[in-house]
Amino acid sequence: MSETQISDTLLMPSRADAPRLEAGAAERIAPPPGYWRLARGERHLLVERRALLVGLLLLGLLAAASLAYLCLGQQSLSPAGAWAALRGEGDPLAGFLVQELRFPRLLAAWLTGAALALAGCLMQTLARNRLATPGIIGIDNGATAFAVASVVGLGVSLAPPAMALVGAATAAAVTFGVATGGDTRGYRFIVAGIGVGAVFGAITQLLLARVDIDTANQAYPWTVGTLNARPGGAVAVLGIGLAIGWPLAMALARSLSLMRFSDAVARGLGVGLRRRRAQILGLSVLLTALAVAVAGPVGMVGLIGPEIARSLSTSRGVPLVASALAGALVMVLADLTGRLLLAPIELPVGIVTAVVGGPWLLWILMRPANRRVS
Repeated sequence: MSETQISDTLLMPSRADAPRLEAGAAERIAPPPGYWRLARGERHLLVERRALLVGLLLLGLLAAASLAYLCLGQQSLSPAGAWAALRGEGDPLAGFLVQELRFPRLLAAWLTGAALALAGCLMQTLARNRLATPGIIGIDNGATAFAVASVVGLGVSLAPPAMALVGAATAAAVTFGVATGGDTRGYRFIVAGIGVGAVFGAITQLLLARVDIDTANQAYPWTVGTLNARPGGAVAVLGIGLAIGWPLAMALARSLSLMRFSDAVARGLGVGLRRRRAQILGLSVLLTALAVAVAGPVGMVGLIGPEIARSLSTSRGVPLVASALAGALVMVLADLTGRLLLAPIELPVGIVTAVVGGPWLLWILMRPANRRVS
């Protein structure tokens, strides 16, 4: 072996040193602009700064709104008093107000708002249209019609929450089929959903018109959307569904980001479009049905929540976490407004969100074309 060969051998790293040198090289590489690099051993994670800050901002606003929700009402409480009552301490009356009345309703507002907004974000990305929310394409009306049919007693033994799930799946299947062979892109899908929703809405009104006034009053909450005296079992099922659906949605985040491009580009990047669209649609239907089973058809949350998240986030990815947090915040504020605005008369949360969401929808439609995603 020559002197030159010996020198080259001494300068070459051994195989044992290769992982350490690769890790050191990775640490020296700066993260992309707008990201933080989190490293633990040989594992590295890129975190988008703006997404993290937006999530923390929305979480802080949600915590403040939730505290106001527990404190405000016909019997107002101080923040310290509400916190003590939540822990089972202090005045028994305050404990009853917080633990039995306000906190269960607040929990229902968190879960339904997050589920509806997350389903809206998924549906909008699937259809590549910001108007494609579960409420607008008929899923809410389908769930409502089946739930009302269970209440008015058409020989159906299933409870209203279970019937709402069946109705949402039926409405989604009909809309998906009417839109020419399962096409979920463009305005044809939206128009088909509006038509299906109108049919189910008419069925709901027909069912209510053919029963006595007491039965109609019993079914009324399922037609406007309310969080008052929600069944605890349905709330628990929604919590389980959201705990499963949110991680599944996050697992689909990469595919969702790629599906915003053309089908050819998405396929070229390895996305199985048919399978992914079926998964996204099924997850949206499940989340919507479980939310409607708790609160009824609370409209516009699936539109407002994702829109707030997009306005605060960057365009690098689909803001799933921010949408869920924004939806929960909207639901809490809307129900709080309904409780306080005309107190002691309560406005159902569905009416409040409709009053706010109508102008919001008009604003989206009137925005310049170069700023609208379609």
